Amino acid sequence: MKILHVITLAELGGAQSVVINLAERSVQDGDEVFVASSEHGEMWDVLHPNVHQIKIKSLKHSIGLNDIEVLKDLFLLNRKIKADVIHLHSSKIGILGRLIFPSSKIIYTIHGFDSIRLRYRKFLPLEKILKSRCKAIVGVSNYDVDNLKKEGITENVHVIQNGIKDFAQNEFDSRVDLFTDFRRDENTKIVLSISRLAPPKRFDVFCNLAKNMANQNILFVWIGNKTEEKNIPENVILLGEKKDAFQYYKNADIAVLFSNYEGLPMSLIEALCFSKPIIASNVGGNSELVDENGVLTGNNDLHKMQKTITFMLNNQKIYDKFANQSRKIFEDRFHVEVMYNKYKELYSVIAKK
Repeated sequence: MKILHVITLAELGGAQSVVINLAERSVQDGDEVFVASSEHGEMWDVLHPNVHQIKIKSLKHSIGLNDIEVLKDLFLLNRKIKADVIHLHSSKIGILGRLIFPSSKIIYTIHGFDSIRLRYRKFLPLEKILKSRCKAIVGVSNYDVDNLKKEGITENVHVIQNGIKDFAQNEFDSRVDLFTDFRRDENTKIVLSISRLAPPKRFDVFCNLAKNMANQNILFVWIGNKTEEKNIPENVILLGEKKDAFQYYKNADIAVLFSNYEGLPMSLIEALCFSKPIIASNVGGNSELVDENGVLTGNNDLHKMQKTITFMLNNQKIYDKFANQSRKIFEDRFHVEVMYNKYKELYSVIAKK
């Protein structure tokens, strides 16, 4: 089978992780796999070596006249590769790709429908117009699929939740504490958030929570910032962007993610993999990741967050219960094999037709 993945940006993120994992598993199954995306980004460095890389110079995040060139590049790419399956990822390439590629070959994965439904609603009419220009539309959470149907996008819609490799089984040196340079002493606890530093990710809530808990022996660590932030509380540590940031969950105590909206955040799936209790905003698909392994908060309730963290860290029996449940949820629903097998079934149907 010849499979082409197309995604707008090649910078590392949740959608790119899905592309990386699907491409690798397809290669292992003997498929010929192509990935097309923007020219620059860390994704290119971590794709399986047998994956064909296609860098589209004119492809950018923003909408503009250069997208005419992108459409031309996609047209030529389709003629050259003649893929059996074309898998589109992200909203922009979902629109451009459905204008160019044969609809009978297209799977379109929406990595968080709220980005269109709430933030970029002006593009929602295009989603509705193009809803039949593909063989399958995939939502990464039940939440997304429910909202797709509310907007009248109901045909050939599937739920396939994101999945990742079992990183916790890798040969990490458990004796190395990645936070050793920051801990005040051996009893210092770590609350970790792995997320890009963008307004929807509510870094302000993270800092306010840290400020409210400044009298406790807890450090609040954020991974994913590109720039230096000013006027942050003394108990907040910014580690910038880190390759394989998920490794830091190994030495963290609690995973947090505060957001205005989400699809199905990869960083929380990584926290499940490492058996970490979770505290997160009750938005998007977060409710599908938290089930007796943590707490969801509405309206970014600082008091509830603070109370929950204190309770977890002071009650070992409860902490262990949450930790074990996180791992169980990962193994049952969010392992890469679970995700891949569902996509493979769609690929096979499309390729046969």
